[in-house]
Amino acid sequence: MRRLRAVVVLMLVGLAVAGLAIAGQNNNSSIHLTGDFEVPIRDTNAQGQAIFHIADDGSSIEYKLIASNIENVTAAHIHCAPPGVIGNVLVPLYSGTAGQGLTNGVLAEGTITGASVSQTACPGVTTVAGVIGLLETGGGYVNVHTNDGVAPTNTGPGDFPGGEIRGDTP
Repeated sequence: MRRLRAVVVLMLVGLAVAGLAIAGQNNNSSIHLTGDFEVPIRDTNAQGQAIFHIADDGSSIEYKLIASNIENVTAAHIHCAPPGVIGNVLVPLYSGTAGQGLTNGVLAEGTITGASVSQTACPGVTTVAGVIGLLETGGGYVNVHTNDGVAPTNTGPGDFPGGEIRGDTP
């Protein structure tokens, strides 16, 4: 009888520990974007925050992209490349037109699904699971592009078509 009781107690403890582990899963991540992470580094006061929530089943990622002190936003993406390297666009997050003026607040929000993921940008990354892997392992980055619509480009804040602010995944 003692042996049965000990087995039952161990099973209950095991279930409790497993329950805590599942309850403790964090499906959220956040990436801070600044000009200091862009390649090349950009002298700008603009900042941003990309917030991701991975669905419990891993089939989609909800995102919110917040930007402040940034002008003329034309695009925002998740790219695949490690810190300090420029990479291909993997997932579009925002698309706009040149010369739109100041942004302070939510720039974009939505859901990334399999249909959102480029099938050619990053070898071996063609699914939401692949995007999650990049977000978790440091193989990607989020950046925000700007353009004032006046030639030449890259003249200062609000005019960096290749990217004004960037945040590398952890």
